[in-house]
Amino acid sequence: MPKAGKIHAVILAGGAGERFWPASRAKHPKPLLEVVDGQSLLDATAARARRFASKGCVWVVCGADHAAAIRRSTGLPPSRVLVEPMRRNTAMAVALAAQRIATADPEGVMAVLPADHRIPDVKRFASEIKRAAVAAAAAGVLVTLGVEPTRADTGYGYINIGRAAGADHPGLSHVRRFIEKPNAAAARRYLKHGGYLWNAGIFVFSARTILEEIEACEPALFKALAPLKKAGKRLTKAALLAAYRKAPSMPIDVAVMERSKKVWTLPVSFHWSDVGTWQSLAEELGVTDGLSKVVEGDLAHDDIGGNLVWTTNHGGHARTVALLGVEGLAVIDTGDVLLVARLDRAADVRDIVKKLKANGRANVT
Repeated sequence: MPKAGKIHAVILAGGAGERFWPASRAKHPKPLLEVVDGQSLLDATAARARRFASKGCVWVVCGADHAAAIRRSTGLPPSRVLVEPMRRNTAMAVALAAQRIATADPEGVMAVLPADHRIPDVKRFASEIKRAAVAAAAAGVLVTLGVEPTRADTGYGYINIGRAAGADHPGLSHVRRFIEKPNAAAARRYLKHGGYLWNAGIFVFSARTILEEIEACEPALFKALAPLKKAGKRLTKAALLAAYRKAPSMPIDVAVMERSKKVWTLPVSFHWSDVGTWQSLAEELGVTDGLSKVVEGDLAHDDIGGNLVWTTNHGGHARTVALLGVEGLAVIDTGDVLLVARLDRAADVRDIVKKLKANGRANVT
């Protein structure tokens, strides 16, 4: 790492977490939920970030609705919580952070972390991020962490590994292509033949390099940053709003990572989960045939097992749940909403949210 550069951790906490409905709501999204290990996913992410980030270099990008809660939860100063005036997906969130970091630390390297992942081996994670940061700074590339797959999962995007990066960066490789969530047959093929990794959505690059690649790959997004560059260190709400109004809404994967010719991958084998659905949470907690797990609440009876139960405390008590003759279910009770769904249909919960909004039921989303 160049002596002048620091490692900045940028936590993206602007997602809606709709597949985690009804526990995840617009006013209290998934990163703020305590779902595993007795702490929120956001707090766990911030703790991991502090293991590798330079002092004072942890940032969060979030929406206005959650800014106060995120500041309280993380203890970050207001200058390190970048509040988006409107949702524009992850490309603009990354661009905003990159512009702020480039202004404050021109040689800075940033590690972009989703706020809602679970990675128990924090020491190994920090080591791999530092390794990726060295490559990103030295070679001027965009590094994406690729998780070695353990099953033919259709819920993740995949990275097709290309040629080795070279002797100076052992273990890293060029990315041949990114693949959207495949069908089951393709996922089984990837697992069998090798050369494919799960796309964890964890990226490491210098602020300068990602801004250059944004300009090359998505000029409209780069042009939208003009008010931010003009504002310099004195960022105003007016400048931020002007930039967001001009910015296209798209994921950073689509805007840059899938188009850039400077993308490398670092394969990692530590345990990782995006805890994206009730099914993935059930797997994290150890739900198996014959064994149910309770996140919170009172499960009075379950004669078969294999279920996930979460009943939140409302009015001083949580609803008691009894299950008879059923298995493979998520039973989620938030007081005002009860969701009962098959765990293998958990990815479709987002469709319920869309229908509720379309029917004017946004009060429960």
